[in-house]
Amino acid sequence: MEMELAGFWVAVAVALASLFWWWNDYWYALPFRLHRGGVKLPPGYMGIPFIGEMPAFLWYFKVLCRPDDFINAKRRKYGDGIGLYRTYLFGSPTIITCTPSATKMVLQDESSFSVSWNNVELVGATSLVAVEGPAHSRVRALVVRAVNQPDALQAKKVTLASIGMYFASIELEDVLETIDDLVKGIINGLRAYPINFPGTALHYALQCRRRAKAIFRKELEKRNKFEASVLKNDLMEALMQMKDEEGNRLSEDEVLDNIVTLIIAGYTSTSVAIMWAVYYLAKYPEILLRLREEHMLICKKLGDLVTYEEIASCKYTAKVVEEIIRMANISSFVVRTAKKDVDYKGYRIPKGWKVACWLRYFQTNPEHFEDPMCFNPDRWNEAPKAGSYLVFGGGPRMCAGNMFARLQVAVLLHHLVLGYRWKLVNPNAGMTYLPHPNPADDVEIDITQI
Repeated sequence: MEMELAGFWVAVAVALASLFWWWNDYWYALPFRLHRGGVKLPPGYMGIPFIGEMPAFLWYFKVLCRPDDFINAKRRKYGDGIGLYRTYLFGSPTIITCTPSATKMVLQDESSFSVSWNNVELVGATSLVAVEGPAHSRVRALVVRAVNQPDALQAKKVTLASIGMYFASIELEDVLETIDDLVKGIINGLRAYPINFPGTALHYALQCRRRAKAIFRKELEKRNKFEASVLKNDLMEALMQMKDEEGNRLSEDEVLDNIVTLIIAGYTSTSVAIMWAVYYLAKYPEILLRLREEHMLICKKLGDLVTYEEIASCKYTAKVVEEIIRMANISSFVVRTAKKDVDYKGYRIPKGWKVACWLRYFQTNPEHFEDPMCFNPDRWNEAPKAGSYLVFGGGPRMCAGNMFARLQVAVLLHHLVLGYRWKLVNPNAGMTYLPHPNPADDVEIDITQI
């Protein structure tokens, strides 16, 4: 009797453990098979209640520091024929896409997929990255013109300083330092688990967003009251003056949401890319030498303005910049939400589920780039395979400042390679991958002026 009772409790324990282990699959996937005519979801595993596969995600990204193995493990287990996998990440049932065709379908079909954020307040409810339809087209058109086609850049103030000046004419060092800290706080919250209470990354990020918005609100109010007739020729002024087809201007909240969001996006992409530029050029002195030779040809006097036309003439620099951006892999994935049930190659993407387009996989896949983890600007002698290079996303929501980011990096390279020598203090430093790839020492260098 005791043996039978013990066996019973063992069976109960095994059943409960199995239920716990497969709970999300039972809860989210089983109803599709039972009640929707045997509709197939993509293969995968959705993890344990409320947490899903976050332990595995963090294991690969933070503990092992091998982020690509998160997707490769799924490919080995489920195959990679359709490039779709079901999972549960960041508090939501999710479909992962990791093939060019599936990702293109999601990013280009705005009638079926909407932009998705864990907390829309964090990116600004009326900002370019949150609004849809005509509002998105209206703001994007102005931002693309204003951000991607500057006449000239003062390269001695790069990253946050140049972005702060170009977007809102902010030059004060103490204000820029405050914005710098706030931007970092916001970035850390963008990929945080969506739990908002004191002490969480999301809660702190929301506080940083509100403080950053207050800084720019003060600048906007000053312009409205005292400087209405003083032309600034920056993005804030352009947004304040912009009118739609009916002659209506943007509201103050729309202006502020877009300024804060664009500074976050511009600062993140540019500063991360510049950090990797310093890193890779220290690692590959022969590439640095070729850059220096090219920029000597357009150098008039060190410290002078460098124009867009001069930078555009530097063909090898363009290849180096592209390779830096590819290797930086600034955004591992972008997220959309399915507006309706979508069928793709016999599998269902359910309405309301998140879709994570795994951009990082494209840049690190040897099927797309030969020896992908090697820094090789000459690979850009040829165009990449169609759909295999999506560092700035794709479709109607491709990063509006993609050309601005490229230009910022190229301008910095011009002054860096002509004016300085540097070496890595920790050439064998490890890597971290959240919220974006980063050497563990933040690329500490010894630098001297030439």
